[in-house]
Amino acid sequence: MNETSKGVAKAILNRAATVFKLIGVALLVLLLLIPLHMIRSTLKERLGRRNEAVAEITSTWGKEQTFVGPVLVIPYRQGNTANAYFLPAALTIDGEIKPNKDLKRGIYRAIVYSGKLKFAGKFARPDFAALSIQDKDVLWDDAVVIFAITDLRGAKETLQLKWGEQTIPLTPGSRLSGFPSGVQAKVPGLRNGSEVVPFEIALSFNGSTAVSFAPVGMQTSVKLTSPWPDPSFRGGFLPSKRAVTASGFEAEWQVSSYGRDFAQQWTDQTGGYALNATTANASLFGVAFLDVVDAYRNVERAIKYGVLFLALVFATFFLFEILSTLRIHTFQYTLVGAALCLFYLALLSLSEFIPFQFAYLAAALAATLMISLYCLKVLRSGKRTLIVTGGLASIYGFLYVTLQLQDYSLLAGTAGLFLMLAVIMYVTRNIDWYARDRTHAATATPPPLPETPS
Repeated sequence: MNETSKGVAKAILNRAATVFKLIGVALLVLLLLIPLHMIRSTLKERLGRRNEAVAEITSTWGKEQTFVGPVLVIPYRQGNTANAYFLPAALTIDGEIKPNKDLKRGIYRAIVYSGKLKFAGKFARPDFAALSIQDKDVLWDDAVVIFAITDLRGAKETLQLKWGEQTIPLTPGSRLSGFPSGVQAKVPGLRNGSEVVPFEIALSFNGSTAVSFAPVGMQTSVKLTSPWPDPSFRGGFLPSKRAVTASGFEAEWQVSSYGRDFAQQWTDQTGGYALNATTANASLFGVAFLDVVDAYRNVERAIKYGVLFLALVFATFFLFEILSTLRIHTFQYTLVGAALCLFYLALLSLSEFIPFQFAYLAAALAATLMISLYCLKVLRSGKRTLIVTGGLASIYGFLYVTLQLQDYSLLAGTAGLFLMLAVIMYVTRNIDWYARDRTHAATATPPPLPETPS
């Protein structure tokens, strides 16, 4: 390529210098997504280790507890021996759950709880005629009451069933389809008993994460209290009454049999509308004990704003170049971007040892201080450095507020983006981009003229 061609190419580059600079900055932002992705991979690895530690804790303390029952099971003869199942006419559950976070494996904690529940209600006299079973075929003396519990290792004392006026110990075993863990007790006096039999079961148990119930009564009433301030009510039915404060919550459920997928009575042979794992899971309701300040979840949400941080800081540097004679090298952009990425790694590592709010503050201060000191030399102006420092402080503050808002984070994030874009548009409203490139090209060294023959 001769000197004339090189000069023409240089002139073209000078005229499009702003566009090429902007493209370069955009490509740099995309390249910095690689370290952000690596930090996200580290987050997933640490989260996996946390989950393994929590699983170890809950396997010894008690897993998430689900209570299904009680169910009255009475065998009968009709060809072969089969079972008839009857649910309570009424069921009331009253209890208190006390979560705590004192159990740890290394640096990891698990949300576990201790609870006390009282199940009370009544069974109506079984109606075998509705099941087309004759009374002479019923094995009344082999009747049992079954109560399915997810993890019996969480039971803290001997479980007993109060059946009418009698108290009967409950022994391990379950005859409900899909529920391998449970307790049962043989109940007497049904052959010539009264039309209604009251019952009570008191439970003291350990568990973790959540507690759920199946609405086995014609009318099921549940009342729970707990000092946990951040409950998540879940399942097929929400509380009819609830009160959640900083000191805990109180919730009440009123559930009728019309909202569930299983019948009030059935047999092994009829099958349809039976209470089993599938139909029960569709009707479960209860409460989960959330840790709203879950560090890993907040760090993951913060990383999603990483591109925004890079774009805004780089946009600020780019505007300094446009509005002044300052020139910032691509390597300097890269170092600032690396510092912005390190914020997330610092946040992840610190939040495993100290509360998230303090970890966030420390990581934000470290990143802001590092970038500000560097900018003091790169930008060659205390005023410009102050603008960058104030912008970083505002962005980090905005992100922290957004992370804490939970339900309104998307709305707050969108409003913040609109505001930031409006500021950039206002600052650049009077810039004549074409005039700048023409000026840049005019001040550049002109290409040498071709020599004329003498």
